[in-house]
Amino acid sequence: MVDISSVRLGIVGLGNIGHHHAERFVDQGANLVGGVDIAEGARASFGDEFGVPTYQDHHELYDEVDAVAVTTPNKFHEQYVVDALEQGLDVLVEKPLANTLEAAERIADAAHAADGFCMVGFHTRFENPVEVINGYRQEGRFGDLSHVEANYIRRRGVPGRGSWFTSKEVAGGGALIDIGVHAVDLSLYLLGYPEVEEVSGVTRSQFGGRDDYTYIQMWGDDQGPEGFNVDDSATAFIRCADDRTISLEVAWAVNRPKKQEYVLRGTESGATFRPGEGVTFHESGIQGAGHMVESEVETRGNDAHAAEQGYFLEHCARGETPERNTVEQGLTVQRVLSAIYRSSETGEAVPVED
Repeated sequence: MVDISSVRLGIVGLGNIGHHHAERFVDQGANLVGGVDIAEGARASFGDEFGVPTYQDHHELYDEVDAVAVTTPNKFHEQYVVDALEQGLDVLVEKPLANTLEAAERIADAAHAADGFCMVGFHTRFENPVEVINGYRQEGRFGDLSHVEANYIRRRGVPGRGSWFTSKEVAGGGALIDIGVHAVDLSLYLLGYPEVEEVSGVTRSQFGGRDDYTYIQMWGDDQGPEGFNVDDSATAFIRCADDRTISLEVAWAVNRPKKQEYVLRGTESGATFRPGEGVTFHESGIQGAGHMVESEVETRGNDAHAAEQGYFLEHCARGETPERNTVEQGLTVQRVLSAIYRSSETGEAVPVED
């Protein structure tokens, strides 16, 4: 059993996301030694809650730690991740890898040259039902997996307008960057991460910029439509090697029921995964008589964020580069997101650039 407390850990970005990360790390017995934020109030609150030093200059923290979790707004991922990698630290960076493809490529270049490693925060992979699906895929239960229908749809779920989530400069995009990144990654992961060849997509901004945007609740304070200049929905078709495909529907706001669902289609079996609900397998047989089978899979509940963090710390402690959530996969997802935006701008299908 590896001793994760041997890893001196720091948090970069001490807002709500940083607090949630720190709480889970501490609950697992991690050796949290400090944090960084440019905001004095965030530093004071974090220091009071966790009893650790906090810094405005990240270099001061980097001198004290072996690994960092970067939870800042997307625009600042590049600076903090690259500096950490150049200092030989291991990094867990929240999704997406960066706010632009160019920044993501620079992070990947730094990771390839570094002694430490960079792991990207795609926590949905660590949900127990996904582990089951992936295990059956590796055993061949699905036969040849050919298609994933990916839906991550909120009826009204625009984050606080005026926050960094709704600023193209800081976030890099809207619903596609925020939640679409999970749908793209998980779909590729369940297909075995094939090479992506071409993307056709449309992004829309139909609700967030309206004076009469109606919602029941909002994550963060609403500062009105002036603070919103990103997409609030996207539709895309992603073509991969060997004719494997992904159909993608993503929305922060849309006039239809909310839905989070992944439907896999294979030659021998299929499956439907709904986060928080479990997995249903779809199969057929000829034993006795031709028939269809719907089988429910029940797993123990788990905290996917905590499982991801534990995996990260275990690899830090062992000095081993993780095989999951790699920077290469994070860069592939970033290239797909960038291609969807380019396709929407040009009105044509576009290749995914290497």
